[in-house]
Amino acid sequence: MKFSSALRIFIISGILALVGNFVGFKVNPVDALPGMLILLVIVIAGYGLSRVSPIKLPSIAYISALAIIASIPGVPGADLVTKYVGEVQFLALCTPILSYAGISIGKDLDSFKTQGFKIVVVTLLALAGTYVGSAIIAHVVLKLTGAI
Repeated sequence: MKFSSALRIFIISGILALVGNFVGFKVNPVDALPGMLILLVIVIAGYGLSRVSPIKLPSIAYISALAIIASIPGVPGADLVTKYVGEVQFLALCTPILSYAGISIGKDLDSFKTQGFKIVVVTLLALAGTYVGSAIIAHVVLKLTGAI
C-alpha cells in the first residue's frame, strides 16, 4: 500500500474515532484531539519505520514499541502523552478499525467462500483458545496477587 493511501486511512480512522468518542463516551472532540494527534503521530512513525527498517516486522510491532516508549514513566513527555491519550477511549478506536476489517473481508468474500466449513472450525477454535488462554492467565494473576 502506498504511504499516501495509508496516511489517508489513518486520518479517516482518527476522525471516525473522535466521532465515536463523542457519540459513545460524551468526550468533547476538542478535548480528545491532542490525544488523537499523538496517536496518529505514533501510528505514522511506526508505519514509516516498518517500511524503511532493515528488520522486517509488521508495522504493529513498531507502532506498539513507539507507544510503549512514549508512555514509560520517566521518558520526557510521557506524562503529557498519558494525559492526552487518556481522553481517547479504546472502544472508540476499535470501531473504525473493525469497520475497515469488515469491508476488507467483504471485498474478498469469494476467497472466503472457497474456504468452506474449514474456516468456521478454525475461527471457533481460535476464539475458544483465546478465551481459555485469557481465562488461565487471569486466574494465575489473580491467584498470585491474592485477589482469589
